[in-house]
Amino acid sequence: MPGATRSRARVARRIATAAAYGGGGLGLLGVGLVGVLLTESKLAVRAVGILDGDPPKADGVYGEAFADPAGDAPPITLAFLGDSTAAGLGVLRGRETPGALLAAGLASVAERRVRLLNVAKSGARSSDLARQAELALPHRPDLAVIMVGANDVTRHSPAAQCVRQLGEAVEVLQAAGCQVVVATCPDLGTIKPVRPPLRWVARRLSRQLAAAQTIAVVEAGGRTVSLGSLLGPEFAARPEMFASDRYHPSAQGYATAAMAMLPSLCAALDLWPVEDGAGEGGTGEGEAVLPVAVAAAAAAGQSGAEVEAVGPDGGARRWALIRHRLRFGLPDPGAPAGQPDGPADGPAAVEPAGGQPADGRPGRRPPEAGTASANSHAGAGDA
Repeated sequence: MPGATRSRARVARRIATAAAYGGGGLGLLGVGLVGVLLTESKLAVRAVGILDGDPPKADGVYGEAFADPAGDAPPITLAFLGDSTAAGLGVLRGRETPGALLAAGLASVAERRVRLLNVAKSGARSSDLARQAELALPHRPDLAVIMVGANDVTRHSPAAQCVRQLGEAVEVLQAAGCQVVVATCPDLGTIKPVRPPLRWVARRLSRQLAAAQTIAVVEAGGRTVSLGSLLGPEFAARPEMFASDRYHPSAQGYATAAMAMLPSLCAALDLWPVEDGAGEGGTGEGEAVLPVAVAAAAAAGQSGAEVEAVGPDGGARRWALIRHRLRFGLPDPGAPAGQPDGPADGPAAVEPAGGQPADGRPGRRPPEAGTASANSHAGAGDA
């Protein structure tokens, strides 16, 4: 195991342990760094533009083409919690938000309607998750997506406290029968307006938080997808991936990030087929079972890596499976003529290749040939 991974694993486990035992003294920025980085922080804030207005609303039912005529199959309820990235700040239309994109994609794979409930707020931190969970739970979500962490880093929140708050939110949702997928803190060192030495510190701190988040989420029964350097190589080469503030993703950026997350959402609901080379209880190519802290540290540096617990439910989850799932294209946001759509501004449903399942249960459609790409990067930002 590389030395950098071992070091990240130790730091992540230390933060997660402090969170588990009520510690809060492990801050994201050491006192000695504050004076050195203060000027750089002010310059970075000045360089990042400000997006006016609120994210577009996208709540509603997606995939009406899959409606059950008998009315026996209620929609899958998908809840979105977190910060401005979860809310979709940076786009103009509701259908371009990550919630809408993933609701449409999930409906296509499940061949079933999906009801989207988004309680995420711009500027939210991990401390806001408890309240957001309270808002979501009365709607009995089947699946919750949480995107949080960047504001915890930029506002110097204590890491152990943030991790504890995230873990508690996951536990509450899981206890209510809701599966949870957490997109961990993105690598803030990849933001262009952030310059060295602040860039190096931001990268280190965001990766440490992402790894600690992974430990807490996996031990609480959820799974994570690493956003890692999703603002990195692909976004650096394609300015159109960013919104006007050069910080939040554009519509194309959110679509790229959603493609990386969709397979994990499907897997959480048992909608994803077993991939070639992976038998039941085994691992396929590119997968590994590792101690939770080691898997968390490795995932923090691998964009799109998914981590979930292995072994029996309950008790200490000491081992985790890390994998990169194949990705495939999302439904076209533009509705074909005469085809039922989601909300007035939502993405169109995609007709299933084999029709709607007769029993109304979620289908298990594998990715279509030619639409999957392994280990490619995606993008998401935060504020």
